[in-house]
Amino acid sequence: MKNLPLYKVRDVRNIKQLVEDSCKLYKDNIAYIVKNKENDYTNITYSEVLEEMNGLGTALINLGLKDKRIAVIGENRYEWAISYLAVFNGTGIVVPLDKQLPLNEIVSCIKRAKVDCIIYSNKLQEKIDEIAKENDTLSYYIGMDLKEDNGKFLSLRKLINKGKELVKNGNTSFIEATINEEEMAELLFTSGTTSQSKAVMLSHKNLAYNLHQHAQMINIESTDIFLSMLPIHHVYECVCGFLLPLYRGAAVAYCEGLRHIQKNLQEFHISIFLSVPLVFETLYRKIWEAIEKQGKAKLVKNMIKITNGLDKIGIHLKKKVFKSIHSQLGGNQKLYIAGAAAINPEVSKGFRELGVKIIQGYGLTECSPIVTVNRDCYFNDASAGLPLIGTELRIEDINEDGVGEIVTKGDHVMIGYYENEEATKEVLVDGWFHTGDLGYQDENGFVYITGRKKNVLITKNGKNIYPEEIEGLLNDNDYILESLVYLKPEKDDLTLCAEIRVNKELIEEKFKDAPKTDEEIKQLIWEEVKKIQKDLVIYKHIKEIHIREKEFEKTTTMKIKRYLEKKA
Repeated sequence: MKNLPLYKVRDVRNIKQLVEDSCKLYKDNIAYIVKNKENDYTNITYSEVLEEMNGLGTALINLGLKDKRIAVIGENRYEWAISYLAVFNGTGIVVPLDKQLPLNEIVSCIKRAKVDCIIYSNKLQEKIDEIAKENDTLSYYIGMDLKEDNGKFLSLRKLINKGKELVKNGNTSFIEATINEEEMAELLFTSGTTSQSKAVMLSHKNLAYNLHQHAQMINIESTDIFLSMLPIHHVYECVCGFLLPLYRGAAVAYCEGLRHIQKNLQEFHISIFLSVPLVFETLYRKIWEAIEKQGKAKLVKNMIKITNGLDKIGIHLKKKVFKSIHSQLGGNQKLYIAGAAAINPEVSKGFRELGVKIIQGYGLTECSPIVTVNRDCYFNDASAGLPLIGTELRIEDINEDGVGEIVTKGDHVMIGYYENEEATKEVLVDGWFHTGDLGYQDENGFVYITGRKKNVLITKNGKNIYPEEIEGLLNDNDYILESLVYLKPEKDDLTLCAEIRVNKELIEEKFKDAPKTDEEIKQLIWEEVKKIQKDLVIYKHIKEIHIREKEFEKTTTMKIKRYLEKKA
């Protein structure tokens, strides 16, 4: 491993201290850029964040919610952020919930977590009304958009203002609240690519350690602007897209939705963008579609070769040469970070050849979340990156392919699963967390993920097939949007199959002069599959394909829920 210098970061013991220190160091910096329905912008400074966090925390304690479990549910927005901070940093235990959960699952999570109060967005009002009507066990329902109080239903804005008055009159119950860095302070439900989500217990120590260690590996500055797009209840976005910018004095703007990503990148002049591979791969494809429509593909490819050569002798002209492409992304892009799944290395390389730096990392909810990350100054596009500074990582039970289970140890590892000692003991052995992910580590320290241990397909001959590996190859094909590889029992054997959703829009465009029937489309895809797998060993060859119209059901981080497809 290269002995590269680390970025300088300040010590942080807990998230309350992190916020208080940042709000003093960067008090006049913009922390949040809020856009309203009239397309007007409001800038919220770090000093305002501290005042509002202290106000809301004080008001919550005044309601009798000290040390209680408080759920926060809603879209990515400033009110979600300030609610999380106020609960987490001195009031009680925060329980972030997925806004896309059906009503029965929200109720289940509330009961399992023993929630006393829920802070919610107006978009959840119908579900919240139903919960209050059918399962009225909560003390309060705090609406992010409510203007007035009504019994148990309270206005978040009024609470913040009331709390500010209490602070002004000498109430220091929240401001002087002590933080036990070792105890559970957050209860997070895993996104669930398996049928039963688990409740992960995280502490201030977990999150503070993770932030401190991975911030040394990536250069985040107080002038940076983040675009918050991934679901904020998920630990990846919460820690890396919300708490990390707070730690470094940067600003956060909120994405208006998948269809608005490019527009938001432009209007907010985003410099740091965290997302999932699917989003980056789509963005990259759109860039090249635009280049080809303009008839400039040959010119751009030639300029890539020239600028690549100049880079080698220290002359960096990509930003100038590809200025028009950069302007489509806001013109201020500094770093894109992919997580939650492996990104196609060709996409990472392709972005970089256009002057846009992109790296990827790997983590899990149980690890707060980062385990490995590529550095912005030292990376491998095919790898999930280097282990977090100061953490331990090893590969156990290595098989004949050189692949084994990734296990890790350190202060980033969770306390355990809430009220599930059996599941905790399965994954935590002598302090080592068994990730359930398979992979290997090279001589330079880079870690490579080959798939999930539970997803491994075993042939009748005892050969291991990693479905994610084949799916990655399939999904790299322009005609294929997504796929699922599985083994199907057939007589005395197992048949390797792939269910494939095709890019009908592209096929229709490419063959508009001679439109293809469904059967012809299937044959076209089958020919592509044959080309893709010609370099794979024979037991990894797909024998049967099925074309599907409907998108696979996914988690909020865009992972296919294999258990629902009943293939794995």
